[in-house]
Amino acid sequence: MLVASSLKIYRKQQALVVILILVVVKVYPVLQQTITSLLYRTTLSEERKEVLTPLVDCLSDQLNKDGSVIIVFICTHNSRRSHLAQVWAQVAAHYYGCVTIHCYSGGTEETALAPQVATVLQEQGINVSLLALNDNPIYSLKYDSRSAPLIGFSKKYNHVFNPESGFIAVMTCSQADGDCPFISGVSHRVAIAYADPKTFDGLPEEECAYREASLSIAQEMFYVFSQVKNKR
Repeated sequence: MLVASSLKIYRKQQALVVILILVVVKVYPVLQQTITSLLYRTTLSEERKEVLTPLVDCLSDQLNKDGSVIIVFICTHNSRRSHLAQVWAQVAAHYYGCVTIHCYSGGTEETALAPQVATVLQEQGINVSLLALNDNPIYSLKYDSRSAPLIGFSKKYNHVFNPESGFIAVMTCSQADGDCPFISGVSHRVAIAYADPKTFDGLPEEECAYREASLSIAQEMFYVFSQVKNKR
């Protein structure tokens, strides 16, 4: 009896260790500093939370129903806002333990991922590597050493690289939302518009504008996934 009891205790301890290991989230050190600063930023306005609530609700509903979720962030050129939203949503999902959420991005037309976006993500702790240099460069975007990288390049939302169906479409600019009255294969469609940092290209405020755009999107994605976690 003593041996059996000891074995049960040992197994419980083993299970606890496994659980503790699973909940420890590791990301690159500079990225962790960025995340820590995000969590201490000024609280989102109630108005902005209302804008984000439909995304929280459909993520929670689909997770409860299917156990996994695919999100495609869509803007016009797939060069700035949609990539920032994709990356920060994936980081936030990872941070809050939503491991069955997978994020993609696309545009209503193909251009190129803005180099300022790659630069600001690198500055804020994402490991950015150039995989192919051409008119539409391809980047590897990693948030920790063990997870598969996100692959960043400009593409239309229905590009073969993206999922064909069963995804949540998040429209990150009003122009793309208006240009796409119908998107084939979506399970839900949500509009969350962001200001385009491209407005500041070539101006003295450019660097600051991209930095703030990235952090603002990151803050909102972290809010969304904190709420999704709380509803599970």
